[in-house]
Amino acid sequence: MDGPAADGARLPPPRAGSRLCVRCGERKAALKRPKTLEQICRECFYIVFEDEIHQTIVENSLFKAGERVAIGASGGKDSTVLAYVLSELNRHHNYGLDLFLLSIDEGITGYRDDSLETVKRNEIQYGLPLKIVSYKDLYGWTMDDIVKAIGLKNNCTFCGVFRRQALDRGAALLKADKIVTGHNADDIAETVLLNILRGDIARLSRCTFITTGEDGPIPRCKPFKYTYEKEIVMYAYFKKLDYFSTECIYSPNAYRGFAREFIKDLERMRPRAILDIIKSGENFRISTTTRMPEQGTCERCGYISSQKLCKACVLLDGLNRGLPKLGIGRTKSGAGADSDGKQRTKRSERRNTSLQGKHGNFDF
Repeated sequence: MDGPAADGARLPPPRAGSRLCVRCGERKAALKRPKTLEQICRECFYIVFEDEIHQTIVENSLFKAGERVAIGASGGKDSTVLAYVLSELNRHHNYGLDLFLLSIDEGITGYRDDSLETVKRNEIQYGLPLKIVSYKDLYGWTMDDIVKAIGLKNNCTFCGVFRRQALDRGAALLKADKIVTGHNADDIAETVLLNILRGDIARLSRCTFITTGEDGPIPRCKPFKYTYEKEIVMYAYFKKLDYFSTECIYSPNAYRGFAREFIKDLERMRPRAILDIIKSGENFRISTTTRMPEQGTCERCGYISSQKLCKACVLLDGLNRGLPKLGIGRTKSGAGADSDGKQRTKRSERRNTSLQGKHGNFDF
């Protein structure tokens, strides 16, 4: 894709006139970095962009030589740049990683089917094997089916829960040691704000971790934790990387969108605000008297969960029983919100010992 993304990053960046790059002092400056406001040339931008990510990887010991690493690939700017940069760094710095592309097909007509075509091109362009797993195969439902059942409200809840588990399942099929995702600094700052607004202490305590899920099936890493979204888009634009920029047709009213707009407003006034919010999240300390949920495993599918049934099983149970709103919102039992939800769930638990989809069971 030759043009800039239509995702709020407002590219192409203004050229810096005849000023010289503040780093090399030789070439004309081509852009002002959103992160530091330095005016630098393209060549120096490539170097500092990749070096900052390399330093993040090294300083946080994200990988070990010989590990099999699944790159969560959606075809969007973040995952495309992640796949490209990680494959470059792996080669230049001898990380010794075995890299794969892992994509999730949620079943969204006119969106995911098009973006997966981009990922398939990336497979050839970067020489990385690709594995695609679908909601339809795992759960017996596509997001199109779910939206028909529940409507446009709360559909992102289903997608987020199912997608997280689908990534783990796909990585398990690849026998991956780690999953890397393209979550950038803007995403993490948004998540800090969302967890504050929701009063979600448990997630607030870990949402800034660069590696999560170490107590789960497969750890996840975020090499772009300190990388600004605008710089990712600039890198993709200048490098002419092939990525997909259309927004999900079901997400315009997502709650996260309001936090995203707030972050963008802050960034315009003070670019450093994004890193400051992340730093604040890192420095939060949870009171020792606060009761935190205990991590266990789902009694039905074996996936990590703080309740008897994981969120995916609860949501899927509601869909299969014609009660799509079962499990939406917070419940004490995590097993449903209708008057006889507990009894129904107990009967359902006796009938099922694995994740029950339309077309069969899937043990984790």
